[in-house]
Amino acid sequence: MKVTSISRKLLARVLSTYFILTFIVTCGQIAAEYFNTKSHITSELLTLEKTFSGGLTRAVWELNSPQIIDTAEGLVAIPMIKGITIIDDNNKLIAQMGTGSMLTSIDYLSSDVQDNSSEYQNIDSFSQGLFGHTFPLIFEFSGRTIQVGTVTLLSSNEVIFNRIEVGIYFLIGNAMVKTAALIFLFSLAFSKLLTNPLNELTEQMNQLDLEDPEASKLETMNYEQNELSILEASYNNLIDELVMFKDKYAQAQNEIVAANNRLDDQNLQLEQEVAKKTSSLSTTMLKMELQQRDMLQQQDQMKEENTRRKKTELTLIQTNKDLQTLIVKLNRAKERLLQAEKMASLGSLSAEVSHEINTPIGVSITSTSYLADLLTKIERDISGQTLTKRSINDFITNARQSVDMIGNNLSRASELNTSYKQVAVDQLSDKIRIVNIAKYIDEIIQSLHPKLKKTNHKITINCPQELEIYCHAGALSQIFTNLIINSVLHGFENINRGEITITVEFHDEQLHIHYEDNGLGLSEEKMAHLYEPFYTTKASQGGTGLGTHIIQTLVTDTLNGTLDAYSKPNEGLSYDIKFNNMR
Repeated sequence: MKVTSISRKLLARVLSTYFILTFIVTCGQIAAEYFNTKSHITSELLTLEKTFSGGLTRAVWELNSPQIIDTAEGLVAIPMIKGITIIDDNNKLIAQMGTGSMLTSIDYLSSDVQDNSSEYQNIDSFSQGLFGHTFPLIFEFSGRTIQVGTVTLLSSNEVIFNRIEVGIYFLIGNAMVKTAALIFLFSLAFSKLLTNPLNELTEQMNQLDLEDPEASKLETMNYEQNELSILEASYNNLIDELVMFKDKYAQAQNEIVAANNRLDDQNLQLEQEVAKKTSSLSTTMLKMELQQRDMLQQQDQMKEENTRRKKTELTLIQTNKDLQTLIVKLNRAKERLLQAEKMASLGSLSAEVSHEINTPIGVSITSTSYLADLLTKIERDISGQTLTKRSINDFITNARQSVDMIGNNLSRASELNTSYKQVAVDQLSDKIRIVNIAKYIDEIIQSLHPKLKKTNHKITINCPQELEIYCHAGALSQIFTNLIINSVLHGFENINRGEITITVEFHDEQLHIHYEDNGLGLSEEKMAHLYEPFYTTKASQGGTGLGTHIIQTLVTDTLNGTLDAYSKPNEGLSYDIKFNNMR
């Protein structure tokens, strides 16, 4: 089978990509040189217009044909001018100069601009390789201006290519030199780092001797720590295991020989016993023949019964499959109904909390798998009678670490699940219950941990640990959730370490909540729209503009409280929320 070199294939792909990119870039540079030079020539044509338009205007006005011809010949003598046409105000040709097919091109292009000869006209014919412009000849006398004729100046792509010829050669030569150098360097690097080491490794592997595998180990070839060194170590480990299994195979063969000898002795004893019992079995066989007849009759009856039961079994199996299909459909319908009843506001939080819980659960599963591997290894050592004190100590240490890791991560998952469950239940319910404020705020922040862990923001809570009141727990959860999310998304935009401070006090049967952040703050214009529904500066990023409106509705309508906000640009945003105990 023909072997394809990986290094050659990789080198060919890299160099092909580089060649294509170099070709595209070189073509782009040549095009840029072309258009830049063309722009310069057009500017020079405008300069010639300013230089000669006055003299031509007076010569045409005075009908001084010799001067017109001399001026035209002088312009055509300039290398970049390939053609000139001068027409009077009656569209009569005064002078036309150029060579070969250029004259036909001038006639054609001049006829296109006669209707608008009073205005400046650009001329660009890519198919004929011509470009230039037409300008009017305006004569002024007695304060009036009269157009006495039109002049058309033409140049060609040949002029452009003559100017950029050296630059094109330089660009192409530069690209060829860089490409050749890159091919040489890449070929040298691939040969040294990949092709030669692989060839040496393959040559040693081909010298494998199954009779003496120990001598076929790969010798250290002073590689760096890379994939080839890993392959060499794996191959040597395979040789070690082959030697070990070869020894075990020889030992097993010896055991089989000893077992065969013991079996021969036992066979002799069995033959003697068989001879003794053969006579007694003959009498027994006669009795068994009679019993066999009776059994054949019973077997026929059982076959008929078995046929009937098989038909019944097939019917039951088909019915069972139909029932299983219906159960699957019912379960799917039930899942869709349950999913449809979930609130959209908890969908994102559920996904993030689920992702957060998967991390400790995944670590726990990994630790469990590692502990199972440890148990398998210790069982293998016990079976092979290779168990040592050190292996027992290592097993105890690793098992204790795995158990501790499983316990810590499952505790973490349980805390996340408990916090999210309490907050989710409260947000889905309008029930008034007694709430420990400090503990409940901690649960809300814990449920927002998937969003907050991606930031470096700090939340400080100043609240008495024993403070408890009766209120709508779901409303309180929604208020703090929206406040914190608004600070993170809006207040701390482009701020790495924001600070949020929540202060809670209770006196005169009224709860006072002061919330503030040190974010960007709001201008007076934005403060005027703070509670306006659907007003948002993040519409392009999925913002709905309902966050603060929902906060105001929950405080004033649900909790029968008051809400005040204060802010200045670059001085953060603060809220004062007050509502009574609902007991």
